Amino acid sequence: MRSTGCRAPTGDNAWDGKAVAIMGASPSMLGTARCQYHLRQSFLFLNVIVVTRPEVMLGSAVERFDADLKLVDPKSREMVSRLVEALATLARKVAAA
Repeated sequence: MRSTGCRAPTGDNAWDGKAVAIMGASPSMLGTARCQYHLRQSFLFLNVIVVTRPEVMLGSAVERFDADLKLVDPKSREMVSRLVEALATLARKVAAA
């Protein structure tokens, strides 16, 4: 019987060993959490190195952005900034390895 299990991609994998950060915004409290969980599973399969902290899940997004879609909530802006800093740190570590 032939196996139908998941296998790693063959050939070129442009994602292999890359550092990435995941963040999201949702009108609900949990919408981006479910999406991010699924992305983390997909990235694991592709051998992507994901920043694990901080997790940026902006629920109730309509309250955090202005009419021009600029992120105006100070706490949210700080979390995004911390995530970008963590991504830069991880990318430097990956590049040095």
